[in-house]
Amino acid sequence: MATYCSMIAGNVIRFLAPAMLAAAGLSGSVVTAAAAPIASAQGCPDVQVLFARGTGEDPGVGPTGQAFVDNLRGRIGGRSMDVYPINYPATQEWQTGLDGIRDAGAHVESTAASCPQTKMVLSGYSQGAAVMGFVTSAAVPDGVDPATVPKPLAPDIANHVAAVVLFGMPNVRAMDFLGQPPVVIGPTYAAKTIKVCAPEDPVCSDGMNFAAHDTYADDASMVDKGADFAASRINAGPAGPSAVVGSPRGGFGS
Repeated sequence: MATYCSMIAGNVIRFLAPAMLAAAGLSGSVVTAAAAPIASAQGCPDVQVLFARGTGEDPGVGPTGQAFVDNLRGRIGGRSMDVYPINYPATQEWQTGLDGIRDAGAHVESTAASCPQTKMVLSGYSQGAAVMGFVTSAAVPDGVDPATVPKPLAPDIANHVAAVVLFGMPNVRAMDFLGQPPVVIGPTYAAKTIKVCAPEDPVCSDGMNFAAHDTYADDASMVDKGADFAASRINAGPAGPSAVVGSPRGGFGS
């Protein structure tokens, strides 16, 4: 049993440690990311996707992010769409997740102020999904010094976010293995959030197939679910219930 638990913990930590421990304020130092420029030099886009890549992926949006962006672009008609890769190292260093939360939050606030008609889509994969989930949180987790983490977004910022799409987001079980608080989606974002989880992915379900966590970029059904949800929110507007899809075995945190 001890070997079994060690195997789970080791794999979960490989995917989750950077964002979770950072979000809990356990890093010794904070690297402040500079605010990024808004959208493109051509003006405000109709839609902007902010995507945070997973641990160890090259700078940019990563394979899952690229698959999602490509799919979504074909679903929004003639609307213009820009993509902003969240600026954070996405390494095993504990503070990198916090850097991502800081950069994403600053960019959301800046875009809302400078491009108020732009509909934003917040998205991420694995560690990046945790980063973007924490961006929506209405409060700092219990036990975390508020001075060590970014302040929650103002409630009215949610009016500028059309959808939140989280691929393979760490669930309560995964967070418990790390001894960290769960990712809690803020109430103003819950109705516009979908958590896409591959069947048996142990990071976001109660499954035990660790290989499943690496399938999102190549699984058209998973990408379709995320892009379809985002497009429906962009195209229709009215908020619907939040959704959790993909895994037949539960275990999601809200």
